[in-house]
Amino acid sequence: MNFIQGLTKLHINQQRQGPGSIDATLNAAKLTGVNAAAPIKIADIGCGTGAAAFDLVQYFINAHITAVDFLPPFLQVLNERARDNKIKHIDTLEASMTDLPFDHEEYDLIWSEGAIYNMGFREGVNKWRPFIKDKGHLVVSEITWLTDERPQAITDYWDEAYPQIATASGKIAQLEAAGYRVKGYFYLDEQCWLANYYGPLEQYYEKFLKDMGGHEELAQQIIDQDTQERELYEQYKDYVSYGVYVAQRFD
Repeated sequence: MNFIQGLTKLHINQQRQGPGSIDATLNAAKLTGVNAAAPIKIADIGCGTGAAAFDLVQYFINAHITAVDFLPPFLQVLNERARDNKIKHIDTLEASMTDLPFDHEEYDLIWSEGAIYNMGFREGVNKWRPFIKDKGHLVVSEITWLTDERPQAITDYWDEAYPQIATASGKIAQLEAAGYRVKGYFYLDEQCWLANYYGPLEQYYEKFLKDMGGHEELAQQIIDQDTQERELYEQYKDYVSYGVYVAQRFD
């Protein structure tokens, strides 16, 4: 079993694979200004087991959502949940976010929560733009500095883990340079991280270690990494969070 398989096994039973909340998703949806009853097409890229997709299909009542992830186990769980809840307007697609089989200007809205860092923010917003219709929208959440100055320890950690980290003003400048008009920005609060993400993960650690029989060293490595990230967030939450960016393709 490799590291990605271990991470998948840890996260597959979680409602969320990253920080977030229903309120944050719906707030971003409202900031787009898109009519909630409009018949639109949405692509949810890096969908995980579908937390955002299920919230969006309840808000955009006539939308069709394509939920995209490169991990088949996540998509299987998403499909099962959609079937159990009799939701017919979500389809799944196994694909890499760097090589999407979309048509030019196919989607009214591209959505991605906590996933674009896998290819890089600048690369993602540029590469996905051709798939968005004229005056269509992009909503992404991205790790973001909340202040211009901060303690060296958290700066060193994130500069090594994700060199593209920047303040919101830096990310907004990248969106504008890529051909978007920014319509809204906010950052995720403490509850999105601790109550909705790290808390449920911690409750599963003991079972995860048992389920990973034969791979206990890998399991402990994954738990230790998550624990370090949580401790860093709790210590430095005034300086860093996920920023949520709502932008419109603008020619």
